[in-house]
Amino acid sequence: MGVHIDGLIADSRLRELSNDEISRYSRHLLIPEIGVKGQARLRAAKVLIIGAGGLGAPLALYLAAAGVGTLGILDFDFVEASNLQRQIIHSTDDIDRSKVSSARDRVKNLNPDVNVVEYMTWLSSENALDIMRGYDVVADGTDNYQTRYLVNDACVLLGIPNVYGSVFQFEGQASVFYAKKGPCYRCLYPSPPPPGLVPSCAEGGVMGVLPGVVGAIQAGEVIKLLMGGEGSLVGRLLLFDAWRMKFRELKLKKDPCCPICGETGSIHELIDYEQFCGIKQDDAEETIDVITALELKARLDAGESIQIIDIREPHERAFAKFSNAKVMPLGQLTRRIDEFDRSRDAVFLCKAGQRSVFAICALRKAGYTGRLLNLKGGMNAWARDVDPSLPQY
Repeated sequence: MGVHIDGLIADSRLRELSNDEISRYSRHLLIPEIGVKGQARLRAAKVLIIGAGGLGAPLALYLAAAGVGTLGILDFDFVEASNLQRQIIHSTDDIDRSKVSSARDRVKNLNPDVNVVEYMTWLSSENALDIMRGYDVVADGTDNYQTRYLVNDACVLLGIPNVYGSVFQFEGQASVFYAKKGPCYRCLYPSPPPPGLVPSCAEGGVMGVLPGVVGAIQAGEVIKLLMGGEGSLVGRLLLFDAWRMKFRELKLKKDPCCPICGETGSIHELIDYEQFCGIKQDDAEETIDVITALELKARLDAGESIQIIDIREPHERAFAKFSNAKVMPLGQLTRRIDEFDRSRDAVFLCKAGQRSVFAICALRKAGYTGRLLNLKGGMNAWARDVDPSLPQY
């Protein structure tokens, strides 16, 4: 049934509801498990949402609608057209606006009584504790491992529950990591996967409604934590497959050897999470040669013999082809190394120029000695700067 968590909001922070609030939240007040006191706890609560994207959108909307008094929204990004397929807090008119500003306006339009605190910044080891301190719950709507470990560690150090969610293609996960009552994120994932092994949603895609389901589950967990309720996801990992419409559940246990919440924890302050996740550039990556889309076009127009290696997946090439490129998905590169001509420059392309870095590093480690170049900005840069007939995705 999950762990019972006493309400996180002290009675001393509560005040009576106004008649307008009683009208707005009447459907909550009619539920005995919530009632007037539960609604007053929601109004007194402070929740920080990390990320105003696919998961942050339903989180912010449902928590605002539920009457959470203060919502902190943190994101450093701007709204793009490709976000609108799933990030329902933003609209077409918000394209090129900061996500936190767009989310703030939508939240205030939904519920003017909510106090929105904006953080237009990148969460880092330097600012995380200062930003998160004073919030009752943190809801993690991020999409990368370094920030997930950072959020987890900061929550453990501050004693704050971390309501976790993640999505990829058709599959989602949700849990509550609260070291005072159960395991933390590191108990589930002691170490991150190798860089480049797990694609992001921007690279692998996500079904538009999936973040809505998982984000709504997260919002429900936040509400229960604030009021006190049965069936918390502390100690449980909920798995959701939207394609097959199936839910599964895994039991999680606290790891006594966990480096931050275990009995003999060795982590007592925030660390360098990019280094921990293996994504900080090393000397090899810093010397990777790049070529811009315009530079590549000029060389091709001049008749130079260049190997163009397209490492994208088949479903990506279906709607954005690069003429005369050799198709070689990332996972096949090292075993097909003999197909390369070491006497000719090889230019690698992916969607945005990120996977190509891993491809070049993998070939170097495998002993390839020819010249390797990364198409800066990938296919999106080619579509933007050279061939506007192609889509940017």
